[in-house]
Amino acid sequence: MQIKQTSSGAIAFCDTTPSSISTQWFTYDYWQKLSAITGSSKGRYTTWFVKPDTAETGESEWVLRHYYRGGLMEKLSKDAYLYTGLKHTRAVAELSLLELLYGEGFEVPKPIAANVERSGLSYRADIIIERVEGAQDLVAKLSKSPMSETQWQRLGACIAKFHQRGVYHADLNAKNILITDDKFYLIDFDRGEIRKPNPKWQGANLERLLRSFRKELAKLPTLAFSESNWQSLMQGYANP
Repeated sequence: MQIKQTSSGAIAFCDTTPSSISTQWFTYDYWQKLSAITGSSKGRYTTWFVKPDTAETGESEWVLRHYYRGGLMEKLSKDAYLYTGLKHTRAVAELSLLELLYGEGFEVPKPIAANVERSGLSYRADIIIERVEGAQDLVAKLSKSPMSETQWQRLGACIAKFHQRGVYHADLNAKNILITDDKFYLIDFDRGEIRKPNPKWQGANLERLLRSFRKELAKLPTLAFSESNWQSLMQGYANP
């Protein structure tokens, strides 16, 4: 990972990222002027899909995400965090974890860069990752068609692989799991970290995922999820 100082903070970027990267690349307006916005994903806030026009990036699309607070802290500040050093910022920490996992062959998006802009004791941040081609999140997938028992088992084995490595995902839910024709990917590693494997936090991770499936099922009764599907997932988790 390389660091480029800017007038308002710093950009951290991976070795394969064009060194011409600037703070403009982390703004909606920049990509809109280039007519390079290809889509968006709407949750609490909007994440943008963009198509960079550089020879170094090939045909890939990028995902641009701004960091926003949640919970009670959101009422105090929508997107400002206390600055305690560049490597401790949410964006650089996530980029570092993704760089490590991607380099080890884990099913995560390719990391591109992170931008941190300081203001006094606080900072705001953005991250850019590569979009996983042909992927959709599990809620989108299961709202249209079911997964096979084998696919549920493969999902469980995928999660087990991360847990065996000690990868803690702070928000493991159905929308943070992508599926392509033949693979599952985990996304959104904000506040994620490497921990010593332990059944307590690993079990809590799985319980969080199960709650998310049940929550989505309550919102959409036709969602292709059942308790037997979860049992298949757990079978795959136990025998990765």
